[in-house]
Formats: sequence, structure tokens, C-alpha cells
Amino acid sequence: MADNQTNRTSSIPRDISLSAEIAIDEDTPLLTTSRDASGATTAYESGTSADISSDETQDGDAGEDDKPLPMAQILFLCLARLIEPVAFFSIFPYINKMCQENGSLKETDAGFYSGLIESLFSLTQMLVMVFWGKAADRLGRKPVLVFSMAGVTVATSMFGMATTIWEMILFRCLGGVFAGTIVTIRTMISEHSTVKTQARAFSLFAFTGNLGILFGPLIGGMLAEPASQYPGLFRGVPFFERYPYALSSFAVGALGLVITIVCAFNVEETLPSKIAARRGGEETGTGPSAPTKPTMSTRDLIKAPGVALVLYTYQHIMLLAFAYTAVTPVFWYTRISLGGLGFSPLQISLFMSLNGLSQAVWLLLVFPPLQHRIGTNGVLRACATVYPAFLAIPPLLNLLLRGGFSGVFWIVAPILMALGCGVAMSFTAIQLALNDVAPSPEVLGMLNGLCLAMASGVRSFSPALFASLFAVNARTQWLSGHAIWILLIAIAFGLTVVSRRMPDYDELRKRRERKADAEPNR
Repeated sequence: MADNQTNRTSSIPRDISLSAEIAIDEDTPLLTTSRDASGATTAYESGTSADISSDETQDGDAGEDDKPLPMAQILFLCLARLIEPVAFFSIFPYINKMCQENGSLKETDAGFYSGLIESLFSLTQMLVMVFWGKAADRLGRKPVLVFSMAGVTVATSMFGMATTIWEMILFRCLGGVFAGTIVTIRTMISEHSTVKTQARAFSLFAFTGNLGILFGPLIGGMLAEPASQYPGLFRGVPFFERYPYALSSFAVGALGLVITIVCAFNVEETLPSKIAARRGGEETGTGPSAPTKPTMSTRDLIKAPGVALVLYTYQHIMLLAFAYTAVTPVFWYTRISLGGLGFSPLQISLFMSLNGLSQAVWLLLVFPPLQHRIGTNGVLRACATVYPAFLAIPPLLNLLLRGGFSGVFWIVAPILMALGCGVAMSFTAIQLALNDVAPSPEVLGMLNGLCLAMASGVRSFSPALFASLFAVNARTQWLSGHAIWILLIAIAFGLTVVSRRMPDYDELRKRRERKADAEPNR
């Protein structure tokens, strides 16, 4: 609506009266209060605001959609985003071996415990996410962000010194307690962006996440067991022989500490009430210091047109992503005869980094023009169509190695994995779909919080479930150890079907605009 209003008003001569220029009836108030507290306009504030109070407002606020992104702040927030995926994925190259050693487990049981650890981590996140959201509304975005980053840094540094399964669970769950970064960064990016710039902002957000997928496994795999990998430097050092995974955890912690300090000094607060207080209580139209209550209940929000379907599709995509993330490291670690690829921790880290790099390329170079050409739903449908074929790649690679075609494997595997990672575009597309389907700006944060809580719930059980299914499948050798992939392919076909039923966001937006235009006449 904002685009149409801007084009309509800018094409009329300046000397025409204000009432004619905005093309509304005599019952519409001519003077309104600006809702922008900080200059950090949300996507929906810029997309639905029709407030014009003067000629100066016509030149400024009426063109809010054209306001460029504050790139410095977006980049600092993306830097803060880097901590969570680096910390999360850095343990993947060695967690199965670490579980096997710390728990004296059989190779086929390692997947269950590694999945259990990740599930408990996500369950912890789900339980505390609402608390961090409320804290960010009361105390400010920046203090919650910095404190959460510091907590993740400390917990990750401690993980490498765990010597039992229970210590691994404790330190991993401690990292899950500091889940404030997840909600806060998304909220701050939304508050910095407009309806025209949100796609670019969230594309950078997703790209940074994939950089974490790239560098996290590299750090973890290259620095795990330094006494074995780099005997010239670390052999005979008692600390690293007793704690073979401490160096990689310390490296991730050091990176987190540097990023936390940088963000503490450079990230700006975006909570409107805090900005108003800093400006001496200047009237901003955003209400008092206490956060504005949502205009809809959770039930009404879910019943809004298109919301339930988008929420379900988001969770379906996350289920596939979490399942693949849980199963793949175990699959790479498991012996070829049991249905895996028999990789070393270093090889696992290299392949995980290839995945992260490939996803980053798809998101940064392919997603923006593709989304512009075929739309958000078009990208979702394309990814959903390719997903089953992507999940068929791992069992095919195992068959190549079982057949003795190792040369062909090392040529084909990187190419297929890099191309298949294009399905990662569905992650950013569904986030944009979530923004587009929100009934009003007042419930956008509530909708995102609800969706992230649901996603954490999915991640709380999916790693343990699918890693356990892989372990059982490896032990029983049903379908030569490939039954787990058949299950994932079936789930992916379900996404293919659901993607064909996504709502028409343009039609929903027109309905909201008609409703907003009718409000002044009531």
C-alpha cells in the first residue's frame, strides 16, 4: 500500500491542496502522530502508515519505504548472528566420537546420545525464549543481546572440557539457556528495515547464518584432537591429551568474546521506549515505556487468513532441516558397511563447510533475483520440488562407496551436495512469507515469537528422534541401512504438496489495505 500511496501522491503537483493530494474523504484526520520512534521503521509500519501532517512529511515520512538500510548496524547485527551457528555447528564434526569416548559407547549408539544432547539443547531454548523476549521488551534489545552472546561464549568454551555424557548435556543446555540472541537479532533487523529493504536485510541475516555453518565445522574439525592431528605442536601436552576437544571450544569461545565486545560498543538500541527516554521523553506516538499489548490473542492470530498454513509450512521446513542436520554427521561418521560414508572428523568438517558455503552462495547470489522474478511462493515451490531429490543423494553416495567407486564418489559427491544445497533458499523464503502473512504490525513480533517457539519445539525432539532412527537402521540394516532416507524423502514429498497451497500474499495485503482505508469512516 505504501508503494501505491507514494506513487499516487508524488505524481500530483505540490500546489494542490493537502486533502486532494492524499485522496481521502473529509472524515479522515488531517493531522496524525508519527509512529516512528527511532528512525528504525519496521516493514509493516512503512507499509501501512498513511499519516501525513505537513509538506515536510510528504517529502520525508511519505517516502519512508525508500529509506536505505543502516548497513553498519545491519552488519553488526549479522556479526552477532554469527556466534550462534558457529557455536552450534562447531561440535558436529566430533560430537559422535566424543560421545563414544566419554560414554564408552558402541559406534551404533553414538548417534542416539548426540541427538539427545541436541534435542535437550533445543528444548532448553524453547523454555526460555519467551522470557528473553519479555526481557528485551522491558530492559532493551541491546543489553539482552550482549548478555546472551556472552553466555553462549562461556558455555561453548566449557563444552570441550566435558569428560562424561552428563557433563556434555549440562554444558550444551547451558548454552541453550542464553537463547536471547535468536529473537533479539530478528527483532532488531525488523526495526531497522522497511517493506522495501526487509528482503535484503533478512537475506544478509540468512547468509551470515550459513557462514556460521561454514566456519563452525571447520574450527571444530581442524582443532579437535590436536595431539593427534598436530603431534609436532601438541603431543606430550597433558591438558590437550586429557581434553582432546578443548582447543576447538576455546577457539569458538575466543571468537565469540571478540564479537561480543565489538557489538557491545557498536550496536545501537532499537526499542522505541528506550530511544524515547534517551531523547528526553519526546513524543513519538509509540506509547509509554511499557510495551504495547498485542491487538489480537494468540488464537485469533492463528485463525487469521493464511497464518496457520504458513506456520505449519515453516515447521515442516524446519523439521526437514533439523532431521538432516542431525542425521548427516552420524551418516558421515558411520562405517560404509553400515550405511554411512566412514569420514574422519576433518572430512566431516570439510563437507559441512562445503554445505555452509554452498548455501551461502545460493542465498546471496541466487535467492534475491530469483525471488524478484518468481516471488516468495515460487521459490518455496521450487525448493519443495527439489527437496526429495536432495535427500536421495546420501544413500546414492553410500552405494557408490559400497560398490568400490571411490574415485567417482570424490568427483560426484561435492558437486551434488553443492547443487542440492539450493533448498536452503526455502529458509529465507518462509521467513518472508511469515512477515507477509502477519495481519498487522502490532502482532508481527508476536507472530515471529510464536513461530520461533514452535521451531524450538520441533528441534527439541527431531535430532534425537531421527538420529535414533538412523542408529536403529544402522544396527538392523533394514533396506541396507537406507530406510531413514526413504522416510525423509517421504516427508519432503509432503512439503512439495503443502507448498502448492500457500496463500496469495498480494491478495491478503489488499484485504488489509481495504480494511485500513475503511477504519477512519467507522
